[in-house]
Amino acid sequence: MTSLPAQPLSPLDGRYRAAVAPLSDFLSEAGLNRARVEVEVEWLIALTDRSVFGTSPLSDDHKAQLRALYLDFGQAEIDWLAEREAVTRHDVKAVEYLVRDRLSQLGLDAIAELTHFACTSEDINSLSYALTVKRATLDVWLPALRLVTAKLSDLAREHADAPMLSRTHGQPATPSTMGKELAVFVWRLERVARKIEANEFLGKFSGATGTWSAHLAADPELDWPTVAREFVESLGLDFNILTTQIESHDWQVELYDLIRHVGGILHNLATDIWTYISLGYFTQIPVAGATGSSTMPHKINPIRFENAEANLEISGALLNSLSQTLVTSRLQRDLTDSSTQRNIGVAYGHSLLAIDNLRRGLGEILLARDVLLADLDNNWEVLGEAIQTVVRAEVVAGRSSISDPYALLKELTRGHKVGGDELRAFVAGLEIGDDAKARLIELTPPTYTGLAQKLVDEI
Repeated sequence: MTSLPAQPLSPLDGRYRAAVAPLSDFLSEAGLNRARVEVEVEWLIALTDRSVFGTSPLSDDHKAQLRALYLDFGQAEIDWLAEREAVTRHDVKAVEYLVRDRLSQLGLDAIAELTHFACTSEDINSLSYALTVKRATLDVWLPALRLVTAKLSDLAREHADAPMLSRTHGQPATPSTMGKELAVFVWRLERVARKIEANEFLGKFSGATGTWSAHLAADPELDWPTVAREFVESLGLDFNILTTQIESHDWQVELYDLIRHVGGILHNLATDIWTYISLGYFTQIPVAGATGSSTMPHKINPIRFENAEANLEISGALLNSLSQTLVTSRLQRDLTDSSTQRNIGVAYGHSLLAIDNLRRGLGEILLARDVLLADLDNNWEVLGEAIQTVVRAEVVAGRSSISDPYALLKELTRGHKVGGDELRAFVAGLEIGDDAKARLIELTPPTYTGLAQKLVDEI
């Protein structure tokens, strides 16, 4: 058997490439290296702006030419770094050499030794991961989630007045509306999304063991922690002053747990919509030319929601692994986190793919209100709750002497169907006030939805 031509091993880089491509700008190896170049260049500029060791601030042209190294980062830089890393066997050192090479091209060899000055690799990596994860989260992942919540909000409002039979423990229960049930997911998702937006993205910049030892050896008079804080914050990041060689990754653990939490909510949404489709509550809009089943022509399979389920499970497992691994580092440093963090993009990719499927799936369903109404009409016994509750109120008010309203309705409704005529006849014979009796006689399963429609306004 001959070998295949070179193929992507991960489906994220093959079959599903289009759906997750925006993450590559940040969470790919190239995206990480571009951020590393950015940090190295900006650190050098920050040092010369302070005129450390007798240097002078760079001209605006030189700053622009240096920044072009990461702003215009492309295939040429990717190839250059790959070739150099093959020799150095160290990815961050290769980045340092790339910056030095640009300085030489610009005739700035005199400040070359300020490249990577007093830095450990983790200073560069800490800020680079914070930059890439922040941008991937806020610029790609969160906007995609917002599209899903916006679509859910639209559906919730559209179907706010659509009464449906609830199912608690899988059994017929007090009716709600489809809009209110969808609004619950919007409420849940927005709550966690706000926490993600407020999450810190921390970076450290304090040298080999987090003590600024080399910095002070070079210039004991300079307030290096303040210099580091101002530099980190100039990149739009939060500063962690107390670390070992590595930034402790707690902000990443918190973030990945929140994203995993969102994934759990979305998984719940996917399974609920799948179930509503199986009940006939939602119909799926046929796509011209699409095949649902290879052998059963009538079928339209809910593949968007099934695909979302699977990818959320994969993403959740990876995010959980990231959280468990990144929270620990032996003594002042080990390299476990280095390998682990290279899978951040994979975890985000499966999550983004699931979100994309949910967004598209929600746009391919229609509510079958007639099915909802037929289901309600077949389950009048759900009004048993309303009747026994009203009777209890009447007993308290002194308008009834019924001894056990719950048992009375349990005997009437539990384990067998009761139609509308039977319930109305039952109510007519109850010892309760006329107003209460009239309200119950007028009540139907579709009208027994409480504040469900109004609750949609809360989202």
